[in-house]
Amino acid sequence: QVQLVESGGGLVQTGGSLRLSCAASGRTFNSYNMAWFRQSPGKEREFVAEIRWSGTSTYYADSVKGRFTISRDNTKNMVYLQMHSLKPEDTAVYYCAAKVTGPKYDRWGKGTLVTVSS
Repeated sequence: QVQLVESGGGLVQTGGSLRLSCAASGRTFNSYNMAWFRQSPGKEREFVAEIRWSGTSTYYADSVKGRFTISRDNTKNMVYLQMHSLKPEDTAVYYCAAKVTGPKYDRWGKGTLVTVSS
């Protein structure tokens, strides 16, 4: 059973940086594509970034491209989201997700709140 636990959220000023972490359980972590999503109040959850199981390919939403970097350490069962040049519109609960059994992301963490003050 795959469990995901996010950490690293907090309050930061506009232009600041944060690094989110996601700890994953499961012996086959290195076979899962992993991603970060976020949800702001009153909005639907949206895709932020994805990293393939091997770590060799990454994909980003246009809104974060050039500012956020997703990475993973398969030896530690960890996924990270490094965020720079944060904007108030980045304020959201950030969720770690794993694509375990099918074409869609089907395992989710409980989220970590990022608040960017103006």
